[in-house]
Amino acid sequence: MPRSTTKDAPDAAAAVDPSTRRSRAGGSSRPRRRRRGRFETLLPYLLVAPVAIFIVGLALVPAAFTLIESFFKVNPLDPPTRFVGFGNFRRLFANDAVVSSFSNTAFYVVVGVALSTVLGIVFAMVLRRPFRGRSVLIAVLILPWALPGVVEGILWTGIFDTNNGLINSVLSSLHLMDGNAVLLGQNRLLTITLIELVQVWQITPLSALLILAALQLVPDELYEAAQIDGASAWAAFWRITLPLARPGIAIAMVQATIATLNVFDQPYVLNGAAATGASVTEQTYFISFQNLDFGQGYALSLLITVVTLLISFVVVRVVYRRVDL
Repeated sequence: MPRSTTKDAPDAAAAVDPSTRRSRAGGSSRPRRRRRGRFETLLPYLLVAPVAIFIVGLALVPAAFTLIESFFKVNPLDPPTRFVGFGNFRRLFANDAVVSSFSNTAFYVVVGVALSTVLGIVFAMVLRRPFRGRSVLIAVLILPWALPGVVEGILWTGIFDTNNGLINSVLSSLHLMDGNAVLLGQNRLLTITLIELVQVWQITPLSALLILAALQLVPDELYEAAQIDGASAWAAFWRITLPLARPGIAIAMVQATIATLNVFDQPYVLNGAAATGASVTEQTYFISFQNLDFGQGYALSLLITVVTLLISFVVVRVVYRRVDL
């Protein structure tokens, strides 16, 4: 019996060895799993890091530099650079050309955002249902948005031109006027209205596409249920379409706000440096690169940025609503 017991002992040890080996192997794989878990946790941050560095380098650093320099007098013709506090801002509000550009830009924003949003809703409603030639119509609709602002300004210059413009030619051929009408540069209201119509022509396609994307998410069952309940098309538009399209409308209004607040190409190409249609962005260019007063240019750029952020925030708070379908 003792011999058999001693003989069985190695067999029992051998039977236990596999589980022991597995436990040891499991213990050695735990650090590997931990390292893999850490890598998976850090992977999203590693993927986002290049974009974050890009944004910090090209957006946040210049913004911080603009904020700091707006409180200094920076003029290469009048060195040295020195701290002036709010002196740049006071001089801006004492400048008649800058104050006039504020009112012009306010007109651009109000008219541009309102018109582009309304027209965007109309175009989105037309394009919502599939029909023959829909893709061609969308391609034509995108064209004004795809064109650079300078190119659009040159195209519309041929329409508004005093001597050979399309509008003057049509009015003369219909005998509605004698001689040529000066459309840009003399009457301030007419000038800023025509300039803003050109910009609306450019920004409306993007508004239409953003609102159309929101409308594509609205289920057809809602319209069918409304029709069964006896709701008219107008009632369905007000109670179904508009509420569910509010996220797209809010985004369209924000992009229109940013575009109209920073408009430069159309006023500059159509009206030059004349104050009758100058925007705030134009005045930033004139002050910084013609007068070489970079301190005031920084201050005006800071004002534009702050106003853009405030208006965009108000639009999102008032218009945007989350929709769960």
